[in-house]
Formats: sequence, structure tokens, C-alpha cells
Amino acid sequence: MDSWLILLAIVVLVAAFIGYRYWRLHQAATLLENEDFKHLMRSGQLIDLRDPSAFNRKHILGARNIPQQQLKSSLSALRKDKPVLLYENLRGGLVTNAAFLLKKHGFKEVYILSYGLENWDGKVKENKVV
Repeated sequence: MDSWLILLAIVVLVAAFIGYRYWRLHQAATLLENEDFKHLMRSGQLIDLRDPSAFNRKHILGARNIPQQQLKSSLSALRKDKPVLLYENLRGGLVTNAAFLLKKHGFKEVYILSYGLENWDGKVKENKVV
């Protein structure tokens, strides 16, 4: 019986942690599907958070590469009065951390591509490896 209580407590804690992270993410950024993301790209700042080699292989047309590790030192290159659109391969830790950082530094409009570059159906620039 005690092992069931311990297991239940662990499940509750994990669910609470996931719920908290989800809630915090939605406080920092808005998740967008492809069509809404495409619409905002016209007026926003499109940032690819992946490392330069991944960016050079393939990225959304018009994106600027600011690897997540360099974002804090590159904040002055971004305008606070324009939406910031973030993406990586999939929606994971890079965009979540970047959204928190941007919100902390006063960026009001932060958007994340829901399922990242892997599910992007818009225009991309791709370098073919020979």
C-alpha cells in the first residue's frame, strides 16, 4: 500500500511540474501554428535558435540565426517594439528558455512556432550537401 502512495505522489509531482512549466511558457510566449506564424513573420523578427551549422543546412526563409547560448548577449540587436518569433527543430528547451529570457528583458510580443522547423510547411532555404 505504501508503494502505491509513493508512486501516486511521484505522478502528482511530475504532473504538477509539467503543468507549471506549461503555464510559465504561456506567460512568456504564445505558441503559433504555421499559418499564424507566417502572418506575423511579415512584421516580426524571425529568430532561429539552433547552432550555426544546423541553420546553414536549412532554415526558414528570412530567419536570423542567434543561437540560444548567444541570445542574452544579442538582446540589443532586437527591437522591443516588434514581435519576436522563435523556432528550433522541435518545440523544446531552447525556445522555452529564450522566451523566458526575452520576457524578463521587457519584450512584450514573443511567439514560438508550435512544432518547430520539423513541421514547418513554408518557404525554407536549404543547402544541399554534396
